[in-house]
Amino acid sequence: MSPSPEVPSLPRTNPAPDRAEGDFSAQERNFLLRVAHQSIEAVFDQREMSLDPLSPRLAEPRGAFTTIYCRGGLRGCVGYVLPAKPLYRTVAETARAAAFDDPRFAPITREEAAVIDISLSILSLLFPIRPEEVEVGRHGLVVAQAGHRGLLLPQVAVEHGWDRFTFLQETCRKAGLPADAWKHGATLQAFTAEVFGDRT
Repeated sequence: MSPSPEVPSLPRTNPAPDRAEGDFSAQERNFLLRVAHQSIEAVFDQREMSLDPLSPRLAEPRGAFTTIYCRGGLRGCVGYVLPAKPLYRTVAETARAAAFDDPRFAPITREEAAVIDISLSILSLLFPIRPEEVEVGRHGLVVAQAGHRGLLLPQVAVEHGWDRFTFLQETCRKAGLPADAWKHGATLQAFTAEVFGDRT
């Protein structure tokens, strides 16, 4: 499965909590962020990473996106939608891909690697959803029809100030479909995401 690019914007800065809200503890979040940074550094050092998950939960298969920012701007975002690999390995692979293989950007340099901020979005399994059930800020969306497929993360709708109707339209457009394809037979699936990063 190939990672796919995504385009969220820069997360707001918030104090890091002592105990993370969501599935993962603060220690597990920090571990995953270290994995992301170290996987990028390993490319420059031309070495293989050798690590074990901090907890059994981090070895469970999960989909995830890694987003990289540099000096306030998006610098790469790549992810796996489906739970193909253990989470900590998914984070390592998507971090490397976001840094060096996102076709929208040149590969990051060693100098940039020293100042980047990383944000991780850990995805739930996909589940079918009706348009009226979509909750802005809670659900990410996947729309598919006739070989076209588009995905938007939950935070994208919030960052752009979209309502549910606009979110559905924009996910269709992301798939290369007409904006109203969600009304005309397109498959609609949703997921939730636990989002955290160096700045949150």
